[in-house]
Amino acid sequence: IVFIFQVATEHHDIWASPGSRIHGLAELLRLHIPGIIGPSFNLLVAGAELGQTAVLHGQRLAQARLGDGSIARVVPSRFAGGFELEVAGTPQSHVDLDDPTHLHFEYVARMGAVIDLLRMPGQPLTAIHLGAGALTLPRYVEHTRPGSRQQVIELEQSLVDLVRAELPLPRGAQVRVRIGDARDVAARLPAGLQGSADLVVSDVFAGAQTPAHLTTVEYFRILAGLLSPDGVLLVNVADGAGLAFARRQVATVRAVLGEVIVLTTYDLDEYVFCALRAGAAGFLLKDTPPAEILDAIQKVASGEDLDLLVAQEGLLG
Repeated sequence: IVFIFQVATEHHDIWASPGSRIHGLAELLRLHIPGIIGPSFNLLVAGAELGQTAVLHGQRLAQARLGDGSIARVVPSRFAGGFELEVAGTPQSHVDLDDPTHLHFEYVARMGAVIDLLRMPGQPLTAIHLGAGALTLPRYVEHTRPGSRQQVIELEQSLVDLVRAELPLPRGAQVRVRIGDARDVAARLPAGLQGSADLVVSDVFAGAQTPAHLTTVEYFRILAGLLSPDGVLLVNVADGAGLAFARRQVATVRAVLGEVIVLTTYDLDEYVFCALRAGAAGFLLKDTPPAEILDAIQKVASGEDLDLLVAQEGLLG
């Protein structure tokens, strides 16, 4: 069973924190009105990137330089409390150290709702996360299902070091981080993990896109080999209007695992039909109540026809 989470992407995200707001707005002005933003701005923000910390509006911003030269920062969340991990000025993850069940990003909250439906409530899971971010979902699983065994695969050692230092995991959390390319490391995981994962999460991005080699049949075959017979794969797919990439991903995953359910914010009939033509077994809005999501999981697992699942209020009349 696979859930594709589709979200729209934006070129300039200037709302999430004081740092990203200023940086995003400046870049927007620099792009459209050359000369408006001068060197003094670079001294304030970009110039600080050479060190391990930056100071903006009197706040210390912990940061790390990634392999592609971009800067990752942990900053106080402006709107939700807790902290956000930003990469190149764009929010990537949100963490509330006082309340790991606070999943601020909407698509992460939907993933959390699906995870809540796995096994019995509170039962430990075996989980594999491809893409670390700020370890938001591993924290959630550890908090809601103590004793879970979790593996995290992340390309950037400096990112992991930053998150561990600024947003430490709870003491005793069984979360092992492996450094390397998601596809390569997943293919080399110990034999004991093959066919044993209750949950596999693929949420890997380079900028605004998923790397091409993590969108292929070969990649999803590796992930399918990690799943237990009734395990669930969650895939975060970023796309824009028309959902061309999302449709291709549905078809690719379906070639490996057979049944796909799409959860999306889009309620346009044409997107429903596109998803079904690509092979999706069902199409649910992201605000679908958990009980209905559970019902969809059970129907997909049993092979039942799910055409009626698209006929929700606002869809297909």
